[in-house]
Amino acid sequence: MSDVRPGAAAPLAGLTVLDFSRVLAGPYCTMQLADLGARVIKIEQPGRGDDTRAWGPPFVGTESAYFLSVNRNKESLALDLKHPRARRVLDALVARADVLVENFRPGTMERLGLGYEAVRAQNPRAVYCSISGFGQTGPRRLEAGYDAMMQAEGGLMSITGAADGPPFRLGVAIADIATGMFAVQGILAALFARERGAGGQRVDIAMLDAVTALLTYQASSAFATGATPMRMGNRHPSIAPYDTFAAADGEFVLAVGNDDQFRRTCEVLGQPALASDERFRTNQDRVRAGDALRRTLAPLLAAWTRADLLRALTAAGVPNGAVRTVTEALADPQVAARGMIVPLEHATAGPIRVLGTPLKLSETPAGVRTPPPALGQHTVQILRDDVGLSDAEIRDLTTSA
Repeated sequence: MSDVRPGAAAPLAGLTVLDFSRVLAGPYCTMQLADLGARVIKIEQPGRGDDTRAWGPPFVGTESAYFLSVNRNKESLALDLKHPRARRVLDALVARADVLVENFRPGTMERLGLGYEAVRAQNPRAVYCSISGFGQTGPRRLEAGYDAMMQAEGGLMSITGAADGPPFRLGVAIADIATGMFAVQGILAALFARERGAGGQRVDIAMLDAVTALLTYQASSAFATGATPMRMGNRHPSIAPYDTFAAADGEFVLAVGNDDQFRRTCEVLGQPALASDERFRTNQDRVRAGDALRRTLAPLLAAWTRADLLRALTAAGVPNGAVRTVTEALADPQVAARGMIVPLEHATAGPIRVLGTPLKLSETPAGVRTPPPALGQHTVQILRDDVGLSDAEIRDLTTSA
């Protein structure tokens, strides 16, 4: 079920966002703003739309499952930005927008007459968010950026994968998603500053910056030691045991965060003396003796069925979790209880399910209100109600686009 409650105002209700973005980082950003109540008008190329509308399979009917994943709660305006009569539409929308989000290469929006300075001159209160691969400044600013290359260029791939295997990208597009999250933070901060009298401003978000920010303790380790962090599989460089292990019938994660948890793990396994073994007495000892620790624990853990072991560890207060498939994870009753799967009726695809929002606010809830739009689904409504075009003007603009 959705988190939206009748009569409850979402935190960004009343704000209008013009969304010129496509693919993932930008749409993920604007979807979060929409979940928080902002009206998001997604401007798409007629006949084609967001690139991800064609990404598949899988498709739900004719709709791309990829597109459906990050475009709920939005309206779609099909508009050729190069059309000679598009200027009136854009001017009317820009004049009333609170936020504009774009993720073209630097310079593209300027060539369309929609660069930051042009928008600022028309609407000084607008928050203008530019998302790009390398940012609006620096020697690589004009280069394109895609998730996999950013995971590679930003160092994430070098620390992901088995120690004796090749580097891997994460199973989700984490560079895009993190960039979208940072963009939301920047936009909300700019909106807050605007309410305190700062006016509008530009928010410059780079995928490379976002990936670099994700390095956190790995970067700190490199700063502190001068050594290059390496792939460790599922181990943790600073905590042990913190890894995947095999029970008799399946894999699981054991995440021991302190010495007391390790003592309790040893008790569950019927080996309390291990906690006082000089090799494993403290977390520092266990990290140094990681290989020996794994050789010692692996046969003890493999003697249990996974369900029995995880039940015993949970009862003892030791963090753990089964390694589940995506389908298994989505079927967890806890996920349903948290409103993280929402059924919707799509205009062309019929019944669909989308993920809910992880943002839970007690008094001004975020939530899922409308399905992802069909291409151009709201064009006529927006041109009539927001721009003030007549039916004849709408027909002229849309039929010649």
